[in-house]
Amino acid sequence: MNPPQDDAQINRGLWLGLLGIAIFSVTLPMTKLAVGSIDAPQLSPWFTTFGRAAVAGVLSLFYLGFGFWRGHRQKPQGRQWRLLGFTAVCVVVGFPLFLSLALQYVPSTHGAVVTGLLPLATAGMAALWFRQRPSLAFWACAVTGTLLVLLFMALHSGDGSGHVAIQLADVFLLLAMLSAALGYIGGARLTPSLGAERVICWVLVISLPVSLPLAFIHAPAASQTIGWTSWAAFAYLAVFSMWIGFFAWYRGLALGGVVRVSQVQLVQPFLSMLFAVPLLGEQLDAATLGFGLGVMATVFIGKKMPVNGTPSKPLANKG
Repeated sequence: MNPPQDDAQINRGLWLGLLGIAIFSVTLPMTKLAVGSIDAPQLSPWFTTFGRAAVAGVLSLFYLGFGFWRGHRQKPQGRQWRLLGFTAVCVVVGFPLFLSLALQYVPSTHGAVVTGLLPLATAGMAALWFRQRPSLAFWACAVTGTLLVLLFMALHSGDGSGHVAIQLADVFLLLAMLSAALGYIGGARLTPSLGAERVICWVLVISLPVSLPLAFIHAPAASQTIGWTSWAAFAYLAVFSMWIGFFAWYRGLALGGVVRVSQVQLVQPFLSMLFAVPLLGEQLDAATLGFGLGVMATVFIGKKMPVNGTPSKPLANKG
């Protein structure tokens, strides 16, 4: 991946990353609305996962077909196919499935604070992948933001007693976080050579032979009553969370650098909580706002810290 060229490019990458994160922030409350709970189930986690990928995959077919008609006939080549497959496993299956399974058992606010560890996971994996060496000051900002998220989890999750127990839902959330981090890096690796829009479209198209039949298999029975809010949430997940959000996110990662732009994710838990207030009727208190401002401060400072190294070259498209 080519390094950022100037401050304007970095800032553009950060703004695009923030737009992507704003779209992704609604994913948790929308997933909760789509799947319901164990006591009041709606759409199954399996249908939510593969159904949204199938819908976005069909949209991607039209997008790529229109581009082909307009003369944009670039196709992935060689190693790009393998990385597309890897990215598909992470962002099409891993993240949405583990998230849907977890949110059957816990509120979306709990999911938001646990997945708040995602920026540090993405930055750490990206630093290894791209052979970059973030400064100690950068890592200090990343760790400080993560500690704020963990402290918030300790104070606000669980049964209100302040005790945080690792439960099956937390394991699912951690697996979702790791899947997302690896998928973000894989997509960002391909963006300079394929383009952000075509990366996610190809990821979704090559997933169609799996996502489409599994969506039909796990579709709700005709006798099952599904609320309109669950279907509306499913539509958002398919069109925005699974498709349009990645247009902005992958482009932002490629322009601003994965290690740096990934820190924008630190604001995602708090944006998710803000959206959960009108969507799920959850309460937002002063402490939540205070932690949110603290985390945003670490993002603002962290984006100014140097990130050095020998970046990987983009995977060339030889076609």
